[in-house]
Amino acid sequence: MLTNGRYRKGTMSVISLEEYLRTLYRPDREFRDGVLMERNVGLKSHSAMHGAVACYVGNRRKNWRITVYLSLRIQLREGWIAIPDIAVYDLPEPDGEIPDRPPLLWIEVLSPEDRMIDFWSKANDVIACGVPNVWMIDPYSLESQLWTPAGVTRITDGTLRLPDSEIVIPLAAALEE
Repeated sequence: MLTNGRYRKGTMSVISLEEYLRTLYRPDREFRDGVLMERNVGLKSHSAMHGAVACYVGNRRKNWRITVYLSLRIQLREGWIAIPDIAVYDLPEPDGEIPDRPPLLWIEVLSPEDRMIDFWSKANDVIACGVPNVWMIDPYSLESQLWTPAGVTRITDGTLRLPDSEIVIPLAAALEE
C-alpha cells in the first residue's frame, strides 16, 4: 500500500478510531488514518532484546527520573496511534491510558521481517510528531542508530548515550543483567 509515495504495511480496509479503540488485536496493531498497521513481534531474539533493554532502563528509572512502558499505544497526532517497542518518558508520567505526549525516547527492536525503508519512514514521521530520540536496535548484531531531529548517529560501541540526559544504555550489559 502506498501513502504519500511511501510504502505502508497495513490492511486495505478503513476503520474508525472508535472501532480501533474498542477492538483487541493480537498482536496489537497501530492505527494510522483509518488503516491498521501490522507490527512484527514474537521472535525470541526480538523479545529477549526488548525485555533486556526494558529491564535495564526500568531498573534505573528512579535515578534517571523516568518511566518506562512496553508496547504502549501513543497518539502522536490526530488519526495516528503508534506503538513503540519501548517508550521512555521523563517524569511526570504521561496522562491517560493512551498518552498524547511524545516520549523522550522511542525504542524499536528490529525483526527479520522489518524493511529498513519502512523503519526510516516511520522514524522520520515519529520525529516530525515531536519525539526527540528514536533508537533502532538490531538484536542479532547489536548495531544500533539514534535518530533525532538533527539527523542519524550510528552507535559504534553498543552503548546509547542519550544527549542532554543521564541515560546511558550499554546493550551488552543490558543482555547480561
